[in-house]
Amino acid sequence: MKRDIINCQKVGRVMSILIRNAKVFRAERKDFTLGDVLVSDGLIVAVTEGTALDVSADPHVEIFDAQGRYLIPGLVDVHTHGRAGGDFSTADETMLRKMAKSYLASGVTTLLPTLASAPLEELCAATERIEAVRKETEGDPAYARFAGLHLEGRYLNPSKRGAHAPHLLFPLNADEAVDIMDRCSGVKHISAALEMDGGREFLDCMKARGITVGLGHTAATYAEAMDAIQGGIKSMTHLFNAMPPLHHRDGGAVCAGLLTPHVYCELICDGYHIAPEMVALAYRMKGDHLTLITDSMEATDCADGEYAIAGMPVIVKDGKARTIDGAIAGSTLSLLEAVKNLTIFARISLGEAVYAATMAPALQVGLAAEIGSVSEGKRADLLLLNEDLDISLMMHGGAWV
Repeated sequence: MKRDIINCQKVGRVMSILIRNAKVFRAERKDFTLGDVLVSDGLIVAVTEGTALDVSADPHVEIFDAQGRYLIPGLVDVHTHGRAGGDFSTADETMLRKMAKSYLASGVTTLLPTLASAPLEELCAATERIEAVRKETEGDPAYARFAGLHLEGRYLNPSKRGAHAPHLLFPLNADEAVDIMDRCSGVKHISAALEMDGGREFLDCMKARGITVGLGHTAATYAEAMDAIQGGIKSMTHLFNAMPPLHHRDGGAVCAGLLTPHVYCELICDGYHIAPEMVALAYRMKGDHLTLITDSMEATDCADGEYAIAGMPVIVKDGKARTIDGAIAGSTLSLLEAVKNLTIFARISLGEAVYAATMAPALQVGLAAEIGSVSEGKRADLLLLNEDLDISLMMHGGAWV
């Protein structure tokens, strides 16, 4: 990414950075106000509206004129399987570092590496590699932050398996799931079909271990989905996809998710997984609890061709990924593109769409105290967008990237 510094004044040793004259995203209102943001030691320490901060008495401040461009938090992707030619289930540590750099270049500063279905020993090994790279790159502004792990695989309903190979799907097994998740630190999230035998016991065990659960790849009826919601699930995994369609005689999991205000609903907003009018419907129903995800796979930011996911070969043509039998196999979507799409599909403001890719996912996975908004005390993970909503400049952990 080309660094775009305009009227940047450096005096002595730079201790802090003042971003002046920016359209600052305000999460509490989902809009923008012209103001200043002061960053120090990797954190946002002050945010003003209108009135400029006076730093004339401090010689150790870098002043950057944003020239009225949009300043938003770094994007947060809580459901993504890979990009740049790598898949989290199979990538070695060298590839994981490459992927982390690619996520950062796309505007994603924090993500949950997401594992699709694989043999148990491979899931355990992948988790350990991800954890090793997470520890190695933590605090390094050159890499997007791996905030934990999302396991979306193995415990799925075979009738709604999507691109997951059938021989890699197994009954719910809490001990097994805990063994996988204990190999990582940070945020821990599992997608599962809780209508299968032992669903409530599985959910209770995950909650007791601090692991959040999303209902996904599910054939749940409305009653079964509501039982999972009452049991304490946090989210619906890629709403509409890999679950029965909304029907006037059977609302199913889709209706349960849309009607329950506190449940977060993930959405793949590429206009391909979900029709634009259904995106608009979901946003009208969910508002603050709609979370944009990519569900991206290894072909993201790569050429069309032959790839794989969840034990299945995949053909990517015109940026659309499908298995040989025609199932949609993840996406090649970037999260910033999803933000742009949401403004168009749902006919909402940029601030509302940015919220769905920053604060909503941060709240969903319990990271809102650290990231998700341009607020005092939070990590200085920031994107400066031009009028075309492309990235002009990025800050990660308080450092220009």
